[in-house]
Amino acid sequence: MEIEFIEKKENKLFDRTEVRFYCLYPGEATPKLLDVKSKLIALLDTQKELIVVDNLQPRYGEPKAVGYAKVYGHVESLQDVEKPSIIEKNTEPAPAEEEDEAEE
Repeated sequence: MEIEFIEKKENKLFDRTEVRFYCLYPGEATPKLLDVKSKLIALLDTQKELIVVDNLQPRYGEPKAVGYAKVYGHVESLQDVEKPSIIEKNTEPAPAEEEDEAEE
């Protein structure tokens, strides 16, 4: 999976950088949102608590998707602006081992 940036702009009002990008995945399945988020964290040199991948829209018949992500300056800014459903969608699930131990 490769990521090509289309646009990157500062939004000082919301304390964030907005990023539009192409996600290229020839010969692979459409990547999961959390996989794209991990790749963006590395490319943008940020922390996982400060980035939200808002959407990822695959192109019909092409191994390419268009995405939109927001990188916040502070965790408080992210929590004030983003809806809880978006934050939950960008949160990694708890490991299955911990869930199994809790049930016993």
